Amino acid sequence: MDERFTDTHLNMADNETELTLRPQYLSEYIGQKDVTENLKVYIEAAKARKEPLDHVLFYGPPGLGKTTLAGIIANELGVDIRITSGPAIGRAGDLAAILTNLNENDVLFIDEIHRLNRSVEEVLYSAMEDYAIDIIIGKGPSARSIRLDLAKFTLIGATTRAGSLSAPLRDRFGVLSKFELYTEDELKTILKRTASILDVEIDSESLSEMAKRSRGTPRVANRFLKRVRDFAQVKGNGRIDIEITRLALDAMGVDALGLEHLDREVLRTIITRFGGGPVGIDTIAASIGEERITIEDAHEPYLIQAGLLHRTQKGRMVSEKAYRHLGITPPENAFQDQVSLDL
Repeated sequence: MDERFTDTHLNMADNETELTLRPQYLSEYIGQKDVTENLKVYIEAAKARKEPLDHVLFYGPPGLGKTTLAGIIANELGVDIRITSGPAIGRAGDLAAILTNLNENDVLFIDEIHRLNRSVEEVLYSAMEDYAIDIIIGKGPSARSIRLDLAKFTLIGATTRAGSLSAPLRDRFGVLSKFELYTEDELKTILKRTASILDVEIDSESLSEMAKRSRGTPRVANRFLKRVRDFAQVKGNGRIDIEITRLALDAMGVDALGLEHLDREVLRTIITRFGGGPVGIDTIAASIGEERITIEDAHEPYLIQAGLLHRTQKGRMVSEKAYRHLGITPPENAFQDQVSLDL
């Protein structure tokens, strides 16, 4: 798949600079006010009792700051954090090695926790509840079980698919926090902070333009700022203004709603080939020569959130807003019954 500037997942280019852009404490964190206000209370209470913070589950779309907030929690508690991911823990022994190396009240952050192996997940149950794990030593008749006590710790899990978590694992988290897309004002504040860290001069109009096209995601907004900075340096005088911002974003193929070429191609295909829908996702994928999973995971979620696409029992349908955005006149009476079809 070609480079996607609006991809909300972390890539290698982001990884080089994202650590320097991440806030370190709750006072510096922007957005997710309901989540952070509750966490302030839980953290202060845990520190007052000198106990580990209860286990925390973050869920929501990628790029909204779940990993960043996990690091902030560790900083606020004054403890170390160990970061790993569900796919990286292949065996129960891998998890045991991580858990036995934690110190008292440390934080263990597991990204994509919904992708843990079932055998690993079962070991995690006793670790979360009893701060102990059972290990089988030997094979056959001589095999025996040994229980290892662990230091008390806080598990922070992050997932983009809360529904994929098993009920026993989900029920062991004491704090469940849902991450929402950011508002334009919140993204402008984040971009202003990032520009200050990167020592880039930028005007308010440019901040608004980037925020509008960032799909409500700080990771995308910061990526835009870094790419626009490149255009300002090469094609301008180094200062980011609205002209250079629009030039850069248009060159990247990102339109006023934050849609890229393939986003628009999905909508245009449904309209021109299938009369606006309903049409099945497999048919759409075959029509544009793209994998179904790519459309479902990378493009469809934002198109639905933006009100451009509907998922119905009969298939995908575009909205009147999609027609207007693409400059296509919708058929007469095309949307009279569409609201009742939304799932």
